[in-house]
Amino acid sequence: MTDADQNQSPIPKEELIRRLQGIFMPYATRRARELYEPTGFTYARFVHYTSAEAALKIIKNKRIWMRNTTCMSDYREVQHGYDIIRQFFEEGDNRKRFLDALEECAQGVGMDALLLFDQWWLDIFFNTYITALSEHDVREDSHGRLSMWRAFGGSVARVAVIIKVPWFSEGSRALNLIFSPVAYLSKDEVYAELNTVINNFHTNSTFLRSVDRQLIIDWIFQMLMVGAVCLKHEGFHEEREWRAIYSPRRLTSQLMESSTKIIDGIPQIVYKIPIDSTVSEILGDLDLSILFDSMIIGPSQYHRVMYESFVVALKEAGVDNAENRVFISNIPIRT
Repeated sequence: MTDADQNQSPIPKEELIRRLQGIFMPYATRRARELYEPTGFTYARFVHYTSAEAALKIIKNKRIWMRNTTCMSDYREVQHGYDIIRQFFEEGDNRKRFLDALEECAQGVGMDALLLFDQWWLDIFFNTYITALSEHDVREDSHGRLSMWRAFGGSVARVAVIIKVPWFSEGSRALNLIFSPVAYLSKDEVYAELNTVINNFHTNSTFLRSVDRQLIIDWIFQMLMVGAVCLKHEGFHEEREWRAIYSPRRLTSQLMESSTKIIDGIPQIVYKIPIDSTVSEILGDLDLSILFDSMIIGPSQYHRVMYESFVVALKEAGVDNAENRVFISNIPIRT
């Protein structure tokens, strides 16, 4: 996770970030621990379902595209999460309880953070870029997930690229990326999470008083922003989505690239995550050769030629043992 990095506490940087994340973003913390614990908190496996054409471009160019949230298929992206959060603060004494709890930590930080969020809301809505990944289960190694193959439909050649996302990455911090699970929660469940955050302020007030004031404001802002971007309708729960989030106007990175592309007839700006250590040494833990775990070629009558093409491309990208890391899905569906 990024944002809020000024550490004026004797606590090591990574430990400080994790502790603050647990206070301000308890849902994301729980989900991350569930996924990363089996590997001793080194990495977790995620999957990107996409067209074969897009996957080949990712491998050859060592770039992953990020698209504007206003271009996503869910037409209520971001607005859905914002509406629930706004309703929480408008109901009963929720806003007062939130601000009063933060007063125990640092005077005025709650109000300053809410005002900052309001000032940036239009930018969050119109200028947030994401890349979507999905949790990958070991039981899906040989065939992938049927619902995700079907999501593309038609005769488009499809693949699933499985990557190992590190628990803590200096590269993602340099790129100013935030990586967070999507929460498929009801309104009542969102309210419960926000009440948990308020309780966390009370129970951790002594610790938070030792933290830089601006750092607290930054984490409140991040909590609200990620909440708006990563709350989705319960009906999407089978996607098991996580999002890499980039805010180019608020937290820019010199390592990120952008260009204008035409996608489905719509001209739009895309940002590109460089998974290439030749761009900068700090991206070493995000190089494709390190991130790549395996690939599943979706149901297709051309699976053999696709296999050969991807093996060659992966070898050229520096992936070892590529021929044994590309698989053909055995799901018996028509294409």
